[in-house]
Amino acid sequence: MSRHPATRNPGALRHRPDCLSSADRHNVDRVRPLALLGALVMACSSLAAHAGAPRDGDVFTNPAGSRPWPGPDVTLPFFARKTWTSLVGRDGAAPRVPYDRAAMLENPSLTWIGHSTLLVRMDGVTFLTDPIFSERASPVSFAGPKRLVPPGVPLDALPPIDFVTLSHDHYDHTDLASIEALARHGTRFVAGLEMGDLVRAAGGEVVELDWGESVQMGAVRVHCVPAQHFSGRSIVGNGRRLWAGWVVEGPTRRFYHAGDTGYFDGFRALRERFGQIDVAALPIGAYEPAEIMRFVHLDPEEAVRAALDLGARHTVAMHWGTFDLTDEPPDEPPRRFRAAAEAAHLGPDRAWVLAVGETRRW
Repeated sequence: MSRHPATRNPGALRHRPDCLSSADRHNVDRVRPLALLGALVMACSSLAAHAGAPRDGDVFTNPAGSRPWPGPDVTLPFFARKTWTSLVGRDGAAPRVPYDRAAMLENPSLTWIGHSTLLVRMDGVTFLTDPIFSERASPVSFAGPKRLVPPGVPLDALPPIDFVTLSHDHYDHTDLASIEALARHGTRFVAGLEMGDLVRAAGGEVVELDWGESVQMGAVRVHCVPAQHFSGRSIVGNGRRLWAGWVVEGPTRRFYHAGDTGYFDGFRALRERFGQIDVAALPIGAYEPAEIMRFVHLDPEEAVRAALDLGARHTVAMHWGTFDLTDEPPDEPPRRFRAAAEAAHLGPDRAWVLAVGETRRW
């Protein structure tokens, strides 16, 4: 094989700084600081968007610090009450309506399947949030919080799902049986850091993201955003999987799923970063006793505050009336949410309380 001598571009020397005229060199010297300043601003913006979740060693933490935890005079009676109600049950299930398949397939549309599970169609994609179709939110099938109302859409009636978001590893949000069923159809999953072991164990393909990171899924970009919560599926090893919310950003719509979260300044930060959210799915239940729950769950009034912070065009209430997780009556959250929304001048067209199985265009 022959070798050819290297060729030199005769004009290349004219673009070298050491070969510039004095006037050109002066212009370069003026431009260089501006270029450096621009690069610095871009770098700082990138760091702000991708700062990531704080950690203490191998444990994720909240920016607001550790969750306050009351003494045994509060916690032990609470756990005893919830053990009893999981056995005997309570009234107060969310109302359920037959799903409308034609409406469910509209784009854009949103269907409440129950708890934090929403079927969302927007900008040509179809996705699920925190899917749980099992009878109990529990590591075992014979005990633990039992479903108060069947899923609004059965698993086998779902349209093809492009992807699923998982907010954190608690049993009422990461249900392995549901993940396994969806994975058999090739559904992909998007979850926080260190969540992959659960998804892969159920046969799923997963993209793990830190706060501030994002991934393109078809026509939309899925952003992992902060939440104020915690993780753990047993009494040991808590905090080793990341909890998160999700902003799904498309060419024409922005959808936000808060996952589980307490009230924090992250809602205002999301508005500053993304602009107006078209639909915000916010949890309104699991808030009593407040000594245990306030830091990690919104109550209905705080959900309205969060909606105002976000500047959301529409807010849909979730995380109520499906599993009896805490002390408040299961049907109390929507009453308080409606009252707080009306007081904040958010009418039924902006603050949505859906029946399980109901679909809303947006």
